Amino acid sequence: MTLTMRNARILRHTGFYIAAFLTTAFVATPILFALLGGFKDNQQLRENALGLPAPWNTANYTDVLASGTFWQQLFSSVFIALVTTFIVVICSAMIAFAFARFAFRGREGLFTLFAAGMMFPFAVAVLPLFIILRTFELLNSPFGVILPQAAFGLPLTIIILRTFFRQIPAEVEEAATIDGAGPWLFFTRILLPMSRPVLATVSVLALVGSWNSFLLPLVVLQKSTWWTLPLGVTQFSGQFASDTAKVLAFVMLAMLPALVFYAFAERHLISGLTAGGTKG
Repeated sequence: MTLTMRNARILRHTGFYIAAFLTTAFVATPILFALLGGFKDNQQLRENALGLPAPWNTANYTDVLASGTFWQQLFSSVFIALVTTFIVVICSAMIAFAFARFAFRGREGLFTLFAAGMMFPFAVAVLPLFIILRTFELLNSPFGVILPQAAFGLPLTIIILRTFFRQIPAEVEEAATIDGAGPWLFFTRILLPMSRPVLATVSVLALVGSWNSFLLPLVVLQKSTWWTLPLGVTQFSGQFASDTAKVLAFVMLAMLPALVFYAFAERHLISGLTAGGTKG
């Protein structure tokens, strides 16, 4: 019996490892192809698409990095992503605190209304949103992208933070109240420092979501002044449609900041999701 259970455990773990390997290969292969493709010329891509560059050609990457357009789009993406993340985290933390620690009439109904925002597809809101942004003269402005992105990012963030805030023992708040701390002091001095892992998680989700956003900037940013990297990739692909190697170099450089950020934030992301998803 013991041997059978051990064999079953080994098989189960082996299955997990195989699934993890296949998933990693499925995700990493396109990235590796784009990375290596940027070091090739078009002839090498046609003759040896899956092999190593021979010779290694850095001209595609240096040409993209020497372009002022790339840096302008990088700045736009960074600015929009950081401001969006700041608004999402600050607003959702305060809203989630109210839903988690205060009892008031209609709380659950209002929370359900916020949660329902996750089921509202952005494509449905494109036309009314365009009209609203045009009315407030926010077209071709970064805040015409930031404010809707923040609004659509709130529902999931509120759900995660509310779940975590409700796990904080009531005794902690009672002790703070006895020491003379009001709700705002408890929120800023005690609750937020205790919530760093889950705050890091929602920050990563908001930042990566903003970084990868395409449809909203496409609708709002009709002039290229504030174009983000996703729009830049589309424009660059059309401009250099015959130069696939240079397009791959641009795509790889556009992906690189998000990949680096995620690599550093991955530990906080996993721990925050675990903390936010555990019932207390």
